[in-house]
Amino acid sequence: MREQIKQFIESYVSDYQDREGITTKYGHPLIGFADAYHPYIQKLPELIGSSHELPQNVLPDARIIVAYFVPFTKELAASNRAGTMASPEWARAYEETNALFAELNEALIEYIRANAGHAGVTPKAVTFYQDSLVSDWSHRHIAYAAGLGTFGLNNMLITEEGCCGRFSTVITNLKLEPDAPADHERCLFKKNGSCGACVKNCPTGALTKEGYDRFKCYALCRENAKIYTEFGSSYTNEDGTGANSVGSEVCGKCVTGSPCAFRGF
Repeated sequence: MREQIKQFIESYVSDYQDREGITTKYGHPLIGFADAYHPYIQKLPELIGSSHELPQNVLPDARIIVAYFVPFTKELAASNRAGTMASPEWARAYEETNALFAELNEALIEYIRANAGHAGVTPKAVTFYQDSLVSDWSHRHIAYAAGLGTFGLNNMLITEEGCCGRFSTVITNLKLEPDAPADHERCLFKKNGSCGACVKNCPTGALTKEGYDRFKCYALCRENAKIYTEFGSSYTNEDGTGANSVGSEVCGKCVTGSPCAFRGF
């Protein structure tokens, strides 16, 4: 069933990008399977925040979390390298990819149900808390537990295809063989101190070698949202009443101009 799920995700992404009106193109998706009761996942409320959701609270008989990474293209990354503000292509890709995830996850849930399993996602995955700027469901941390990569200095998860792309997850009760977290460091700065390009590329100074100021980062994302209002806003208010922004809250400069953005870093 692992291979069937991988093929399902790969086919869905391929078909989605070929639709009329979709401009974003993607690389080959990476898929991992995390043990829902892995100690790392069970400690996420301690590591991230006390209100971080646990998989068993979403699906009582949870066993596995399917985590997948959809890489962006080098052409999209190139559009977003120059200047302080995000490119329109980057903003549109952000919203189109969020729409892809919503559709794909629902389709994957139905596929799993059709194969005698249960599956679900948490609403917290698309709820954004503007006061704390901390997620109550971290796709990236779950993808780490699923063996898809290690965290870079820029807080992005660096996969074997790089970190320029997006992650999503689906919880299931299927009895599948889980993957283990990656056992080798992919961030060049953490490995031997030889990089740090993401720090140089941060236009606000929010990212430093000593830490990360999420509020300074978010201020620029909000400025981009004022510019890019035509693509929608993917995240909802805490009470689920609708979009919590006028536009696309994006930046991506620490990703698109870094050596770890793509395979071969």
